[in-house]
Amino acid sequence: MAVTRHHRLAVDRIACDGRGLCAELLPELVALDEWGYPIVPRSDVPGELLADARRAVAACPVLALRLVRTPAGPTRT
Repeated sequence: MAVTRHHRLAVDRIACDGRGLCAELLPELVALDEWGYPIVPRSDVPGELLADARRAVAACPVLALRLVRTPAGPTRT
């Protein structure tokens, strides 16, 4: 059995300064609160958005956004 991996977005709330670039680059997964800070779901990043999520992580000017790999459980191979 192999373990499949999924990704989810995480925000370092202390490092984030609320510029909102992540929401501009990835509006499908990132919303902004009333002060301009990101709100990200606790769900996995869909495969079709993974490249866009990586781009948003790389573009964060304060490195507050990151992708976290999480094991999804065993799968049969």
